[in-house]
Amino acid sequence: MDKYSQAYYDQIAERLYTAVLADVLDSLGYRNQVMRHDIRPLYPEAKVVGRAATMLGIQAYSVPEQPYMLELELLDDLKPGEVVVCTVQGERNSSVWGELLSTHSRARGGRGAILDGMTRDAWGIIEMRFPVFAVGLTPADSKGRCEIVSIRKPIEVGGVLVHDGDLVVADQDGCLAVPQPIEDEAIRLAMQKVSDENQVRDLLRRGASIRQVFRDHGIL
Repeated sequence: MDKYSQAYYDQIAERLYTAVLADVLDSLGYRNQVMRHDIRPLYPEAKVVGRAATMLGIQAYSVPEQPYMLELELLDDLKPGEVVVCTVQGERNSSVWGELLSTHSRARGGRGAILDGMTRDAWGIIEMRFPVFAVGLTPADSKGRCEIVSIRKPIEVGGVLVHDGDLVVADQDGCLAVPQPIEDEAIRLAMQKVSDENQVRDLLRRGASIRQVFRDHGIL
């Protein structure tokens, strides 16, 4: 299956979840791929699977001559299947995301946004069911408070290094990034682990000893 197709992302969204991917990444030696716990979904059912389109913001103290310049460049360049992934290096006084950006992203084929920063217009984003994960909410605009200074470069988001094009997955448990060099192996192992967990779940439902099940299957 084409790894850049909607069918590929939909299959992952339907069959996998962050906890099983986190376990698989641990087993492959990638133990720092889960983002900080305070990056949360705007609504409980939100789920994101797609390719990271990265942008970096920093605190600003004046309105630039061309506000939003790089942010708008990234959004107009957004490709189907991409997820806007942003860090603002701890700036919490303004929102870098909102309902209009969500509307545009969806129209371009974007699958969501993961922000180590703030968002706003929660009412509209929730109503349109566009999956946004963020640290919190504030109505304050980013103009003159936070400026995007880099796009499509490696960034640290929630303590995780994310490269443009990395597979990102987010659900009610949290957010993580799957590095491209190990993506094929990680997805294959995760699919197998889900199948194995289904067997273990059936055994536990029938009242089997959890110690014996763990000895036999090594899964909890």
